[in-house]
Amino acid sequence: MIYTCTLNPSIDYVARVEDFKEGHLNRTSDTFVYPGGKGINVSRVLKHLGIDSTALGYTGGFTGAFIKDFLTEEQILHDFINVSEVTRINVKLKSHKETEINGLGPSISIENQQNLLQKIDNMSEGDFLLLAGSIPPSISDDFYAEIAKKCNGQGIHAVIDTAGEALRKTLSFQPFLIKPNHHELGELFQTDVNSKEDAIFYGKKLLEAGVQNVIVSMAGDGAIFLNKDTVLISNVPVGTVKNSVGAGDSVVAGFLSQIIQERDLSTAFQYGVAAGSATAFSEDLCTLEQVEFLRKQIVIEEVTR
Repeated sequence: MIYTCTLNPSIDYVARVEDFKEGHLNRTSDTFVYPGGKGINVSRVLKHLGIDSTALGYTGGFTGAFIKDFLTEEQILHDFINVSEVTRINVKLKSHKETEINGLGPSISIENQQNLLQKIDNMSEGDFLLLAGSIPPSISDDFYAEIAKKCNGQGIHAVIDTAGEALRKTLSFQPFLIKPNHHELGELFQTDVNSKEDAIFYGKKLLEAGVQNVIVSMAGDGAIFLNKDTVLISNVPVGTVKNSVGAGDSVVAGFLSQIIQERDLSTAFQYGVAAGSATAFSEDLCTLEQVEFLRKQIVIEEVTR
């Protein structure tokens, strides 16, 4: 089973304004409302690709109820812990530029943190647990590391998709997969990652630190997969970018959708890149048909030197 964990989910209110003017009354030409949060995005894409998962995390109030109802409607399993404050609302404004206003989110008590750890105790060896997104201010930034340590001891495959210290502290507990973009990879090593050669060099340092598999997304320059045995490079398919929200989450979902079926790493990487691209080319998250169409354009090459 794949579990996804979103500590600070949201309702994403997406508003398109043709000619946004600051300080004036603006009217939308289109609006969309989705459940947001990196782990929830992964669960939704997995479902689109025919793979079941269970979404974990914290929800509260009428906004939390919306998220649970939405996922139930999409036949996605969820087991959220209820909190007393309402789940946040994030505003995504699309006009000449794309602007985001993200809410702070509820406080998570020590008791609720322990409740989540107990759910992980009940997982089985061989399960996958995705820890995705930032850690709320009310939770210590070593919380993901605590979970990664627990996963390592229980034979659970931890997948980490976060950044900064929260990510750095998980590395020694041998997570199955991490997926930084090239900016996040550079931040880990206090440098700039501007080329595939840079990404490979610093990606190998993550392997040396304990990570089993690494995917580095390079925006329009493709993506790179590394583990101790191989380095793979992918191009990106042709398309018009319409949406930056959820593309990286879709890479993780596409990859896991194949790993859970015991497909080879090259195929899993190809599906990851196809899913990420399909979401970037869509208004919402990708569909299976879009992924299969784009996958035919994706070439995976092995770096032999």
